[in-house]
Amino acid sequence: MTDWDLKKLRILRALDECGTVTAAAARLSMTPSAVSQQLSLLSRQLGAPMLEPYGRRVRLTSAARLVLRHADRVFGQLEQAEAELAGYLHGEAGEVRIGAFATAITGLVVPAVARLRESAPRLVVRLVEAEAAEAFELLACGEVDLSVSLSVRGSVAEDPRLVQIPLLDDPLDVALPVGHPLATAAGPRLAQLADDPWIFGGSGPWREITLGACADAGFVPERAHTAADWAAILAMVGAGLGVALVPRLLSRAGESPGVVVRALPADLPSRRVVAAVRVGTEQAPPLRRVLAEIVKSK
Repeated sequence: MTDWDLKKLRILRALDECGTVTAAAARLSMTPSAVSQQLSLLSRQLGAPMLEPYGRRVRLTSAARLVLRHADRVFGQLEQAEAELAGYLHGEAGEVRIGAFATAITGLVVPAVARLRESAPRLVVRLVEAEAAEAFELLACGEVDLSVSLSVRGSVAEDPRLVQIPLLDDPLDVALPVGHPLATAAGPRLAQLADDPWIFGGSGPWREITLGACADAGFVPERAHTAADWAAILAMVGAGLGVALVPRLLSRAGESPGVVVRALPADLPSRRVVAAVRVGTEQAPPLRRVLAEIVKSK
């Protein structure tokens, strides 16, 4: 296979555009003899003459024009690659795949992506809904480039192949039926709900978060109903079946029928939301651009 020399091809193109060896040499800041020497070397490399006598001057051969037709396409592709690389290095182009849990997608990621579509339209962001450990597993195996999940003790987030970046502490509010005594009470405390029926998942990080918050308040909640889907949990609360802790990111989405969401400023329960990337990728410009926009959504 021929070893193509881009420098020599640029000299050939300059001669075609300038018309004479002297003019081409001036454009390229070379001597005329150096231009002639490089084109002679190109002829030997390609096995075909690039120049032929034309009066007291030289002109391109048919073989040279054939080579230039292909070279022009090559240079066009290289210029496009340079432009895309410049965009990548400025965080304005490329692709970032994000694995995130549902409320983070709604409250953090989607607003960030909406802003990026305006400010960096060549930066493509692809979303995958994935809860806690699943998001980290997708990241570790290369299925996503960035995960947004919850920091849970003992999770695969502690994998040494991953770098964790704290995003925010998301306050936990309590969802109560409209007629609940604490729905309108001043300064509700979590401990006042120790005897209420509770609604939370049977496994996973949200179960651990709920149990941990209640333990800090001095009681173990009675799980009367088991659900992991937020729409189902809030429907149960609205029907008067129990109470539940809900993240502030979820309550941003709007009101649910029959439900009153109250803050717990005296207890300050919260969950820690973290981002993670694979070790060695944390300085990649597109990832840094996306992370910066997610941080703005807090």
